Amino acid sequence: MNKAESERLGSYLEELGYQATPRAEKADLVVLNSCVVRQGAENRVLNKLNALKPLKRLRPDLTLAVTGCLVNSRIDQLKQVFPHVDHFFKPGELPPWLERDNPEPALPRHPKVSTFVPIIQGCNNFCTYCIVPYRRGRERSRPLQEIVREVEELVRRGTREVTLLGQNVDSYGHDLPDRPDLAHLLKELDAINGLLRIRFLTNHPKDMSHGLIDTVASLDKVCEQICLPVQAGSNEVLKAMRRGYTVEHYLALTSEIKSKIPEIGLSTDIVVGFPSESEAQFQETLDLLAGVRFDTVHAAAYSPRPGTIASRKFADDIPPAEKKEHLDRLEQLQERIATEINARLRDKMVEVLVEGKKGDKWQGRTRSGKLVFFPGDGGYPGKLIKVRIEKTSPWSLQGTAK
Repeated sequence: MNKAESERLGSYLEELGYQATPRAEKADLVVLNSCVVRQGAENRVLNKLNALKPLKRLRPDLTLAVTGCLVNSRIDQLKQVFPHVDHFFKPGELPPWLERDNPEPALPRHPKVSTFVPIIQGCNNFCTYCIVPYRRGRERSRPLQEIVREVEELVRRGTREVTLLGQNVDSYGHDLPDRPDLAHLLKELDAINGLLRIRFLTNHPKDMSHGLIDTVASLDKVCEQICLPVQAGSNEVLKAMRRGYTVEHYLALTSEIKSKIPEIGLSTDIVVGFPSESEAQFQETLDLLAGVRFDTVHAAAYSPRPGTIASRKFADDIPPAEKKEHLDRLEQLQERIATEINARLRDKMVEVLVEGKKGDKWQGRTRSGKLVFFPGDGGYPGKLIKVRIEKTSPWSLQGTAK
């Protein structure tokens, strides 16, 4: 979401006459797009803000602005803490002190082959550990036809794949007058000429419908890839997190997905070291990973976020060393699983949408989201290429274009 918003913000500024510069020392305007979902991310933002203080003193005419999830409703307090910042504006918004004539959403002038498209902002779930509803607010869906027009224009400018974004894409449309849902949106986008692939994230297990799974299975352009964060494998921990589902519900959902979409690439998110998580409860999470066998797992140690329910209700009582040890064990297990899953693709032909070049090799992704590298001459970006896989690892595949 932050990448998508940064791209749009950059395009908005270009339309106003700004040009990007790689060095803050050369800039007339510096905008920090912040993330505070974990303490490490917030620390990077704070460190960058402090590092810009000398530049602001040296060049008082420099405009410094901050957006993203660091910006809460108490902007006056932020101004007191960071007096060298000229402007704060909320995530997903455009700079209110800079106006342009065109009211339509800013689009990347030169979009990538694969482009992010936000479809819903905010979240209504209030999981106990999560800061998002407090910083991005309640769910607000974009009108369906506005999204369709945006994707049509992106395709005209060169995009061949879109990834629809939301803190909870499964809630898309419930707040709109005609109440379209994500499945409806996917069908509309599937009909756009020139668009080759569609992805979406992130889903919530309690909100994902059977109809959505059927739609993914039936539409040619919708890729066989689903991110379905489970967060923990213990019902007690899930209840403390206020996730709204049980392990049994989650396993039934993944079983249905695998049955209806056999080639699916499943990914998930895990929080390690949630308050009072026992060794036995952590083992339940490992057991769930071993049973479901995800293609990708994004894991992070629990980090208390001031203002969340968990920060008020629970003590952060798991020692950092224990969190790290659990994180290491989980990552080692997932590395073994991903190694085995990807090894099955050796000597197989896969379809790759080529996104660009990295070093001396082209790179792209399979329909299930696996990263593929292959050598070759020019002319590949934006095209679907058949690649024979010759080498596999837990994180990527390598092969030869055919």
